[in-house]
Amino acid sequence: MKPSQRRFISVLFCMFALDLFMINISVIMAQEFPKVESKYWTSKYDSYFRKYSKRFFGVGFDWKWFKAQAIAESGLREDAKSWVNAKGLMQIIPRTFEEIKKKNPSFIDINEPRWNIAAGVYYDHQQYRRWKNLSFEHRMRFTFASYNAGYSTIRRAQNVSKSEGFSGDAWEHIESVAQKVSRWRYKETLGYVGKITNIMPE
Repeated sequence: MKPSQRRFISVLFCMFALDLFMINISVIMAQEFPKVESKYWTSKYDSYFRKYSKRFFGVGFDWKWFKAQAIAESGLREDAKSWVNAKGLMQIIPRTFEEIKKKNPSFIDINEPRWNIAAGVYYDHQQYRRWKNLSFEHRMRFTFASYNAGYSTIRRAQNVSKSEGFSGDAWEHIESVAQKVSRWRYKETLGYVGKITNIMPE
């Protein structure tokens, strides 16, 4: 066999080995970060997520964050109801809906998907405004955590993280001290934020 042929075969072998390595890495990544089944990413309710994302967060904001949140909250089931009586796609508590409705009288019925989504995105925006001076990715995580556990709880977690020597401006800092934060079902919140992040399409 000529040297040039041996070199060609050697290059082919290296390329094949690299392909196998990348496939294995992809499989590992897929197992480590499972995505929600694609059936959830139909076009159902997209017009509402787009509309109210644009209204409350502005043109160009990625509305899919809120659809991912709705999937995490209810599996996109409009009749979903939790043990604390949170209702609908965005799992809004009735008294919270009534507070939101005072500022948005057109939000008629918590059980109607359109108004449930509108109220959820509005409430997200209320939380989002509170977490200024954070990078976008961390700001979204703090927003969803506040939606789930309440702003005051996540603020306390941030204060604990600072007392532990962190800046408190990254979600990883909150995760690191979660167990030390009193009166917080932290496993639920951390799981919730992680689920939304994993659900977001790439």
